[in-house]
Amino acid sequence: MNRVLVAVLGSVIVACSSGPSASDASVCPPKAKTATLPGTGVPGTGGSATAGIVEVTSFGDNPGALKMFVHAPKGGKASAIVVALHGCTQGASDYVGAGWNDLADAAGFAVVYPEQTTANNYQRCFRWFEEAQIAREGGEAASIAAMTAYAKSQYGATKAFVTGLSAGAAMTAVMLATYPDVFEAGAIMAGLPYACATSQTDAYSCMSPGRDKSAEAWAELVPSAARSKPPRVSIWHGDSDWIVRPMNEEQLVKQWTGASGIAAEPSSSETLAGATHAQYKDASGVVRVESWLIKGMGHGVALAPKDGCGKAGAYLLDEGVCSTTKAAAFFGLIDADGKPTPGGSGGSGATPSSGGATGDCDP
Repeated sequence: MNRVLVAVLGSVIVACSSGPSASDASVCPPKAKTATLPGTGVPGTGGSATAGIVEVTSFGDNPGALKMFVHAPKGGKASAIVVALHGCTQGASDYVGAGWNDLADAAGFAVVYPEQTTANNYQRCFRWFEEAQIAREGGEAASIAAMTAYAKSQYGATKAFVTGLSAGAAMTAVMLATYPDVFEAGAIMAGLPYACATSQTDAYSCMSPGRDKSAEAWAELVPSAARSKPPRVSIWHGDSDWIVRPMNEEQLVKQWTGASGIAAEPSSSETLAGATHAQYKDASGVVRVESWLIKGMGHGVALAPKDGCGKAGAYLLDEGVCSTTKAAAFFGLIDADGKPTPGGSGGSGATPSSGGATGDCDP
């Protein structure tokens, strides 16, 4: 691979976008306003799509040298934690555009945004392709786990979930594989299987054209703890994704059905708003894995801004289907009709009450 090709690939590796850095984001969230639960039409509270996160400067062990930003419900109590991981060249404030903050305000959970630094990776990619970063109790995986533990303790949450775009999606697979005792479920948006690559050069082959393995071979790469207690997984991909090729959606399905000990053939399949939605159930009828393959969609997160779901931008794609709301329903944070599940605290965004968060906001 010549230097020119490496440079080109480096510029697109696992999600590229532009936008303000997290340091430019408002440190205080906006005042609550009447709105609807994004993508559902259900009444709730909403806020700005580009504000409402604050930095937590001390959250525990940080071997991966990542930054932590948080959007928490008003009053400092949360029913659950959702960890949302940005793509390359992005920061936490960019990924706010996926709409998780507004949904958190309506349903009463907190959102944690880990942020990569250029000191770690010049494209700000989470390092899903480095063995030192993707093992339990080490590197970036351990930093993200520490952020999650801090947020659960801070806000009284008992459950945690994880999602992300591209490099963040690949890191989502890492967290599901290495911390199944922390994350009950995850949503992988344009991502790759766990342990597909062990170096940045190796990552290019995983991204395109992708690597074809059996379900058994992929499952063997998942640590035994995750195979004994597999998290549930929602997998999203565009069938016109030329950065992380659609083959990766198929391989992710094989990896996580294999890890769950269920067939890689769907239990049911339907087409909704141009997306093929397949479900993979266990013997008791629980959906362990689901996949969404969206016709004509390129590389990014599927949003529905006209329905109040997210804000369209680079790699935040208006596809008329809200992956954020559907992922939240898959997690159990809202029901199938889009209504918050019992136990949510609701309220508007608020800063953490302690632990090094910056800003001085109204409670």
